[in-house]
Amino acid sequence: MASVAEQQADVFTEHRSLLFSIAYRMLGSVMDAEDAVQETYLRWQRASPDEVRSPKSYLSTVVTRLCIDHLRSAKTQREQYIGPWLPEPLIAEETADMDSKLALADSLSMAFLVLLERLAPIERAVFLLREVFDYGYPEIARIVDKSEANCRQMARRARQHLAEHRRRFHASPEQLGQIAQRFLQAATTGDVQSLLELLADDVTVWSDGGGKVAAALNPIEGADKVARFFVGIVKKAPPKFSVRPARVNGGPGFLLYDGAQPYGVISADVADGKVCGIHIVVNPDKLRRVPPL
Repeated sequence: MASVAEQQADVFTEHRSLLFSIAYRMLGSVMDAEDAVQETYLRWQRASPDEVRSPKSYLSTVVTRLCIDHLRSAKTQREQYIGPWLPEPLIAEETADMDSKLALADSLSMAFLVLLERLAPIERAVFLLREVFDYGYPEIARIVDKSEANCRQMARRARQHLAEHRRRFHASPEQLGQIAQRFLQAATTGDVQSLLELLADDVTVWSDGGGKVAAALNPIEGADKVARFFVGIVKKAPPKFSVRPARVNGGPGFLLYDGAQPYGVISADVADGKVCGIHIVVNPDKLRRVPPL
């Protein structure tokens, strides 16, 4: 017969992928999300039976509140960040133990996670719990310690705010794979014309170097500028440069290597058969979980 500790561990394991999914979307960092999940486990071990009516509700409350506190403490750091701030990439291998619907949801994309930065921490939590994870308002109210009416208002305000800027990406995995392969071929061969055929007219590139490595400090906008930017990247690539296609944040992407060591991750947003947004992460602090070649 399993001990109480073993039963606790089994229950936590059952909910772990959900907790990581909430924490990653809240924080945009694999490392910080894992830390939040680990702290949730420690609190779960110390919890008395009187505190836990529902394991899922208890664990969701703990991880959400930890994330809210973290975002509040990181506010100044985010505001002082050098260049565009992008989430830490989530590579396909890291989503293997996550619920497939959550892993492939539009809410995992770089574009969506960046958009969430517009919301205050509690507002972000309410929006995610309702719109992505389908929690009811009574439970959300308990999790964030606000009234149900207040949570409904925050969710409505967040939906309206994000709808003004959110772009939906619809493409089959096969189409995404084809576009990614064509993009890689055109970029590595310097074929500007083929790149232009793949890029939306209003395509934008964001680069995150965090002030630690060279990266564009401002977004690059427009198909012509973006096409020439990528041709330039390839020309300046390290001698042992190589590229590996990968699923990045649930969409098409590439891992960039210098020899066996990763030095960049690219993710692409595709709409109507065209690449409309590209996010490049070269900040070494955000590449620690990228697998070596």
